[in-house]
Amino acid sequence: MRSAIRYLFLATVIAALAAFGSGAAAATMIGKPSTPRVASIGPSNGQVVGVAHPVTIRFTAPVTDRAQTEQSIDIRTTRPLPGTFAWTDDREAVWTPSGFLPADATILVSVGSTRTEFRTNAGVFGEANMSAHTFTLTVGGTVVRTMPASMGKPGYETPTGTYPVLEKFRSVVFDSRTIGIPLSSPEGYVINGEFAERLTWGGVFIHSAPWSVDQQGYANVSHGCINLAPDDAEWVYHTIGIGDPVVTHW
Repeated sequence: MRSAIRYLFLATVIAALAAFGSGAAAATMIGKPSTPRVASIGPSNGQVVGVAHPVTIRFTAPVTDRAQTEQSIDIRTTRPLPGTFAWTDDREAVWTPSGFLPADATILVSVGSTRTEFRTNAGVFGEANMSAHTFTLTVGGTVVRTMPASMGKPGYETPTGTYPVLEKFRSVVFDSRTIGIPLSSPEGYVINGEFAERLTWGGVFIHSAPWSVDQQGYANVSHGCINLAPDDAEWVYHTIGIGDPVVTHW
């Protein structure tokens, strides 16, 4: 009888421990959700971009643990690259390099089991000097062209800072309403532009401006954009690329 009672007691204890362990394991799984699958990574595999280009990772489902997900993202050449994360929404993380990516390099991006790679160009930099009224393009550390330019006039000054090229347009319509200037204003306009590169989502571009050629190199007369002569703007359009940094300063 005593042996039977002891057996039943031990069996009860073992069953309780098994149940506790199973519950603990389940609690651990719920507390640390796995990272959703990757929907896309930009730049795309094999793409060549400028040294200021960010890396954008889009997931197939909302991310509940951003810190854990960021830890699962590895961006490197032969060693990890420093950078910071920002989230545009609950499915998209944007990694921005600290400083610039190395030029002429292969950048490897790993997120869990997803792998991709892209390349950087030789290092194309633009410089808008608003005091000298010039725009200079440097490739691989060598100045290849300095052009007369006109930047933002008083009240519409071109912002200072470093801006990667976001988009390029062979032709584009510039509408003052997109930057808060009504068409009824003396400053209002709708202009067909050419050879344009977007620097900010707020409406700052580099572009061809035949209407301000006489002021380029001498005065700032734009509404914030970097105005170039048609031939110079076309050359810049074919030389500068997405992700190339442009520095604007006085």
